[in-house]
Amino acid sequence: MNFHSRDLNLARKCNEALDQPLTEAEREAMSVAAARKLEELFDILRIDHLNDHNTRETPQRVARMFVEELLEGRYTAPPRITEFDNAQAYDQLIVTGPIELRSMCAHHLMPIYGQAYIGILPPADGKIIGLSKYDRIVNYFASRLQIQEELVKQIGQYIMDMTQPRGLAVRISAVHMCKTQRGVRASHLSRMVNTYCWGEMASSPELKQQFLQECATLDRA
Repeated sequence: MNFHSRDLNLARKCNEALDQPLTEAEREAMSVAAARKLEELFDILRIDHLNDHNTRETPQRVARMFVEELLEGRYTAPPRITEFDNAQAYDQLIVTGPIELRSMCAHHLMPIYGQAYIGILPPADGKIIGLSKYDRIVNYFASRLQIQEELVKQIGQYIMDMTQPRGLAVRISAVHMCKTQRGVRASHLSRMVNTYCWGEMASSPELKQQFLQECATLDRA
């Protein structure tokens, strides 16, 4: 199967999912094709992947890592949302976090790692979803080549579309290894923090402040 010729016209932006999830056979074929290209890269870099015991199967390992782990969110279906009745008509702010976040910088293919926090204003007459689903949603959108400014919006917009809360806030605090391992080689204490709000969370300064205070409390826990 020639992925290069077959899928160029189906390509998507690096942090977008394909129109249809790939089958297991398609992901395997993609891994095989990617491994061949990585072998070519090693040849260009004069790395002996045929005889060096350290790198003999590295192209295959790296290809599988990209397809099955680092970019999994592009090739698989989004997580299923399990809803529960809001039996007690709870309509106050819920904050969950820190949610472990691992992603990959789209600019230099270096890791991004940190935490996400999600604040939800549920409708009293609507549904609420299981807390673990927020972790799965974060992981789904993080498992792509990303920039943090777009990742925070993708996570939140999906939750808004799927659950329709009265308001929502998503905050990410993360280390970018494209900054700590290359270029300026900043301290690993150097992080990027950004927050995006929807609905009543966007229009109410008091709710925004409450959300940020709860995030700070969770950070200290």
